[in-house]
Amino acid sequence: MPSTAIPVNSAALAAEKEQRRDALRSWLSSLPEHKLKLDSLRVASADASFRQYYRIDSEDGGSLIGVDAPPSSENSRAFIKMANLLKDINLTVPEVLAHDLDQGFLLVTDLGLHTYGQILNSDNAHKLYLDAIDSLILLQAQSQPDVLPEYDRPFLLRELNIFKEWYIAKHLGVTLTDAQNATLDKVFDHLLASALAQPQVYVHRDYHSRNLMWMDKGNPGIIDFQDAVYGPITYDLVSLLRDAYVQWDEEIVLDWAIRYWEKAKRAGLPVAPDIDSFYRDFEWMGLQRHLKILGIFARLWHRDGKDRFLGDIPTVMEYIRKTAHRYKELIPLLRLLDELEDNAPQVGYTF
Repeated sequence: MPSTAIPVNSAALAAEKEQRRDALRSWLSSLPEHKLKLDSLRVASADASFRQYYRIDSEDGGSLIGVDAPPSSENSRAFIKMANLLKDINLTVPEVLAHDLDQGFLLVTDLGLHTYGQILNSDNAHKLYLDAIDSLILLQAQSQPDVLPEYDRPFLLRELNIFKEWYIAKHLGVTLTDAQNATLDKVFDHLLASALAQPQVYVHRDYHSRNLMWMDKGNPGIIDFQDAVYGPITYDLVSLLRDAYVQWDEEIVLDWAIRYWEKAKRAGLPVAPDIDSFYRDFEWMGLQRHLKILGIFARLWHRDGKDRFLGDIPTVMEYIRKTAHRYKELIPLLRLLDELEDNAPQVGYTF
């Protein structure tokens, strides 16, 4: 793929990050009740957003997490609201101990060092995924309308258009013909109709291996939930089982999906009554998500200068192609992808 990104002033970004880190340290110093060792402040993790996470030791021998969430781009109010909602459901989430919404700073409890993505292997995966499925069902079973933003048609379509704008136009450097646009829009219509016909529940929106923490008790810990919405029941399950960062054999994914479906029925959730219909909903929802992800990964590179997600594009494209191949309504997407690859510039590949 063309590898030219929009120029990013890395020095300016680094300086801004350091300024915010100093401001976070200053704010933490105003919280003596938490007995923080300010000199221990260190990077804990960063993600695809503009948030930064810092681990800081406390005098009692434990550690807490300082969150830098710039208010111009991050919604800390939504994080606090969702943290309280999930805690009330008895799910394991960071507890918000202090916050300054004007500056975009939070102090939260530390769920540990290990995400699912860091420890998953063939020996522990079954147990870890069943724990994640049980937590997901617990979340969905408490769903109520009018609590979270709706994952409605305009919202879902905006996400699909990220694929058009950033993956096709910017990353591939291809301008779609009228016929190609019509083909893609028809596929989008199929996916949107499927998503909107599904029962609606609480949706984390990024329920996957990098946002689930391995816990001795109350596994999994759940993070990065500030973008939660009220939407299609299969969305979080497909985020979990068709993860952009961790890929499993289709037979294993099918087994876990069936186990979810059986557990969900027993919990009284309104999943499709037969497994074939449910799995079709699951696959089509996954296709919507994966098209969006291709666009986001391209945008992270071309707009934000973050290239570490480019290596995950082949996994996401494999999901897309396998799903499109299985359904006659989606075969036109497969043909379009072939056309786009033939027409993309053949120099400057990033992978």
